[in-house]
Amino acid sequence: MGEEASCNTVSVMEAATNAKPQPQQPKENGRAAAAAVAAEATAPVAEAAADPRLQGISDAIRVVPHFPKEGIMFNDITTLLLRPGVFKDAVDLFVERYRGMGIDAVAGIEARGFIFGPAIALAIGAKFIPLRKPRKLPGEVISEKYVLEYGTDCLEMHVGAIEPAEHVIIVDDLVATGGTLCAAIRLLERAGAEVVECACLIGLPKFKNFYKLNGKPVYVLVESRESDK
Repeated sequence: MGEEASCNTVSVMEAATNAKPQPQQPKENGRAAAAAVAAEATAPVAEAAADPRLQGISDAIRVVPHFPKEGIMFNDITTLLLRPGVFKDAVDLFVERYRGMGIDAVAGIEARGFIFGPAIALAIGAKFIPLRKPRKLPGEVISEKYVLEYGTDCLEMHVGAIEPAEHVIIVDDLVATGGTLCAAIRLLERAGAEVVECACLIGLPKFKNFYKLNGKPVYVLVESRESDK
């Protein structure tokens, strides 16, 4: 919220998917699938029927007016976390998308990316990498600054958390301007990672069904809402 995007964006369309869980595939086959996802993101395709779980996810998110400041309609995911079945549906949708794609690591952005990221990583057999605000990680870190509406912020990651050429997805709860995700992409790429996609529970309407940040696809489950129903 209130970020300034520091990257070029190009909108594209992608079909809504209702994929069934697939057996784990060899890394190289999975990475070919990951490359195909990114390639398909550049061309419009016919829209498929929406997964019925998505409506339940959207309904479980509470909208809090004027939080944390006047004029902000805050999409609060804590109400979703109180409903285990809906929480599981959200995690399952991400897992169904990324299982078998040869993903080596899931990078979660502080703080709410830590809620979904570890669950996704465990389910697809990948390691989890926390991307944290400054001075939160002990030991040697690599950092990336990014621009906010009224200043700057920074993401940090442990040196050695990622190996060169490892395939990574970045997870956060919401994408608004994309500034934080862009910083995460730059941080991971500086460490030698191959960022496959960014995955967010909630996105502004322009991010639903597909958008690109720094050339990387953004996958969003539901649109942000302006009011409770």
